Amino acid sequence: MNATQTGIVVGLVLGLAATQGFVAFLVTLAVGVIGLVVGRVIDGAWDLNDVFGRGRDR
Repeated sequence: MNATQTGIVVGLVLGLAATQGFVAFLVTLAVGVIGLVVGRVIDGAWDLNDVFGRGRDR
């Protein structure tokens, strides 16, 4: 399991700690997306300099 998969699983598990209902769904979704992004950055699939507009040519 790579860091992307680990990040999204951890994010979803942390999101499930919220209460039940639509708000819990939104919290789980948000924390899952955060976990996905962190995992992709750790894997090196996303370069934060590209995301924030600081290219390598500067």
